[in-house]
Amino acid sequence: MNLLACSQIHMKNLIVANWKMNPNSQKEAKEIFDAIRDGVKGIKSEVVVCPPSVYLYASVFGEGVVVMGGQNIYFEEKGAFTGEISAEMLKDLGVEYVMIGHSERRKYFGETDEIINKKIKKALEAGLKVIFCIGETAEERDAGKKNEVLERQIKIGLRDIENLKLKIENCAIAYEPVWAIGTGNNCSVEETKESIDYIRKLIPENIKVLYGGSVKSDNSGAYIKDAGANGLLVGGASLIPEEFIKIVESAE
Repeated sequence: MNLLACSQIHMKNLIVANWKMNPNSQKEAKEIFDAIRDGVKGIKSEVVVCPPSVYLYASVFGEGVVVMGGQNIYFEEKGAFTGEISAEMLKDLGVEYVMIGHSERRKYFGETDEIINKKIKKALEAGLKVIFCIGETAEERDAGKKNEVLERQIKIGLRDIENLKLKIENCAIAYEPVWAIGTGNNCSVEETKESIDYIRKLIPENIKVLYGGSVKSDNSGAYIKDAGANGLLVGGASLIPEEFIKIVESAE
């Protein structure tokens, strides 16, 4: 077995819940979180919940086996940026992770690879761990440009990270084919493995690679055991505690 394979085997799996803009009340958020927290006690994987920012404060969730993550940051420390949240604000709340570059941020809010690079740098400077989302659209995949897109997103997104002596190992790559997100049309294990293998050629071996895109408990285990992912980024299913707990358990 080669050294790369060994390093992947000994990585602790990372399972991330992206609640997106859900639920609509603190009460429901706490109920979902408490059920997840109680259901994953004793698991070996690291579990991160990324709720809307208004639910991140400790009085809602308290401390436990589940780590908190933000869904987004801005690339400035402070200033006249109405509606934005800084990396330092998340860090001060005790948040450990932040998602950056999600396809919905790229699509609906016009985030470019260059903007994403600025955000990653700012997050790492603040001591946050980054879940860096990449992935191709259906049109890019059909045109045979998937690898080209993934390489561009990675190279620009992680540009100058090591030159600035930031901890690149605090980044995890989340491969999420855009056409698979929220569609129920999850990427096949075979194609996912091909993409993960390609991504690993472009990054240091101590960076985790996750899969995301219509992840459910009946397919989640195969992405880790057969496709070689170091974890999962889960969307809609993470709002259903029983389903999300099964997904976490499938990674054990």
